[in-house]
Amino acid sequence: MTYVVSDLNGHLDVFRDLLEKISFSEKRDVMYVLGDIVDYGPQPMELVQYLSTRINVYPIAGDRDYTAARLLTAYEKMLKTGERPADFAEEMADWIRDGGRTTMEEYRQLDDDDREGVLDYLTDMPLYEEVTVGGRDYLLLHRGIYDFTPNLDLDELAPEDFFSESPDPADTYFTDRITVVGHMPTAETQNTEPRIYRGNGIIFINCGLAQGGRLGCLRLEDGAEFYV
Repeated sequence: MTYVVSDLNGHLDVFRDLLEKISFSEKRDVMYVLGDIVDYGPQPMELVQYLSTRINVYPIAGDRDYTAARLLTAYEKMLKTGERPADFAEEMADWIRDGGRTTMEEYRQLDDDDREGVLDYLTDMPLYEEVTVGGRDYLLLHRGIYDFTPNLDLDELAPEDFFSESPDPADTYFTDRITVVGHMPTAETQNTEPRIYRGNGIIFINCGLAQGGRLGCLRLEDGAEFYV
């Protein structure tokens, strides 16, 4: 079976509860995590390390992961060479204030090998995935596509193009595939509760775990929904 979740935001225990709830199997199942693995929650580095050991769990970059990878890489360079990029201190302070504190604190406690492994994992995340399940084509990404037009070549877009704009719930990106996104809590769509929202060809799955909601999970074969 093929499962999709998003916006785990450092909640390793909740993610483990989900895996138990769906009886997730390394032999028969796969899962895509649509970004924002780090920040806000209590166990961001533990979660990254845990996911990196799962051969059938595939991450897709979110804006929080992209920012963490960029700033932590600059932090490592500063420690080794003393070079500090322009605006680094201000950007680091802004990130720490806005959810990055636990990520930074846990990262600093890792040894050199674990730090290298974490950075490799964060920087190697793709910006999107295209999968076919049950005869249906899906586009999986974290947030949206900036200034979308149907003839866009996704491979030519910059990372920021995937992180700077959420689709309107009434939008349709493609007619030949279903798009699944995270980032925007579904309570901000037409929903009044934290449930997966099915728009006009776009499915929103971030049920606001980091905002006090819950973790939602979608199974692509049959559209089943699971919540923790």
